[in-house]
Amino acid sequence: MAGSLTQNNGTLAPAESKPVPKIPVPLLDVGRQNSPLRDQIDRAIGKVLDSGRFVLGPECGQLEQRIASYSHAVSAVGCASGSDALLLALMCYGIGPGDEVILPSYTFFATASAVWRLGAKPVFVDIDPVTFNIDSDKIEQHVNSATKAILPVHLFGQCAEMEIINQIAQRHSLPVIEDAAQAIGAEYDGQRAGSLGDIGCFSFYPTKNLGGMGDAGMLTTKETTLADRLRLLAAHGMSPRYYHSLVGLNSRLDTIQAAVIMVKLTHLDRWAQMRRNNAEEYEQLFRESGLDKVVRSPTTAVRRTHVWNQYIIRVPASKRDELREHLQANDVGSEIYYPIPLHLQECFQAAGYAEGDLPESERAAKETIALPIFPELTREEQIRVVECIGEFFNQGCALETHPIPRPKFLKKETLRAKASGVS
Repeated sequence: MAGSLTQNNGTLAPAESKPVPKIPVPLLDVGRQNSPLRDQIDRAIGKVLDSGRFVLGPECGQLEQRIASYSHAVSAVGCASGSDALLLALMCYGIGPGDEVILPSYTFFATASAVWRLGAKPVFVDIDPVTFNIDSDKIEQHVNSATKAILPVHLFGQCAEMEIINQIAQRHSLPVIEDAAQAIGAEYDGQRAGSLGDIGCFSFYPTKNLGGMGDAGMLTTKETTLADRLRLLAAHGMSPRYYHSLVGLNSRLDTIQAAVIMVKLTHLDRWAQMRRNNAEEYEQLFRESGLDKVVRSPTTAVRRTHVWNQYIIRVPASKRDELREHLQANDVGSEIYYPIPLHLQECFQAAGYAEGDLPESERAAKETIALPIFPELTREEQIRVVECIGEFFNQGCALETHPIPRPKFLKKETLRAKASGVS
């Protein structure tokens, strides 16, 4: 294979004699995505400028309809950010002091901060080490009379185990609020994120798969009564004008953001496929280079369609930070999501958690590192990323055996493939 990586006397080198140039590789390059759409985006923004309707203009309602349809929901309600979407969803159910909300610890801060801001208690649950999502088998033991909602996160672009989560919620008459900020278009059994629970929460922050040019968010639901309440809460609880039945937020969707996002939405499925192609390419390159013995690639669980907002590998904890420094020194982008799980964050000390309470979340925080996965990433750049990782692990570092077992469903699929003669 032209340009593929092979092992040669313990070092990584391209299969061809011509060396691969040591090109810089960014973690994300939003310019590559936005530049080809510049004329369309300029026209969309220009239309908003001409109308003068900068807040809740017609483009906002059009985007709501398209996101609802795209997410297999009935209704969608725009808001100012993904963080506000979470807050509004919790407010919709009247969650406040004395209440508890079950959620994962290994996730972005906003998931828990929305609960905390309302005076409720986040009840942190450990994760499944393979998918990084909340461990559905550990949820029910935390349900009690104070529990008012379950808030799973579809982390890194892959849905949580929603069938089990919904069953638990139904047994205890609890709403399910999906944090789908990283997972627009992700599917579970053919049903898309944002329509798997009672309310779905999305972010259009510029680094997301569907990113705007600033902050913006969206809520989705199959219940029109919930949509009406969310819409009211997002606009000061005001309807009609100057009459307030609820104390809400000022969290209205910006019309310019809606116009930009609508332009980009038509390309989202194509970009998601490009991300999937990049994930498959990494898997092949790690296997060809022999790095699969030390680098644990992420996997797509059965019944899921992954949209790869992030590509997260696991390496021995003793080497993770050194690897990050090596990549940085060689102009290869990476990031650590997330270095401290939420149950150990200083601001949540009052919740009463201690180190060792959620071992899988704590291990993930020490072993994981994100590599570039954006759609426009080139194969040459991916080769450079893997080559750089190979250089690090061949510089006198012992290749430690990774302790995480391969998931059982992958073992079964491998056996079936071998039995059918598929290599």
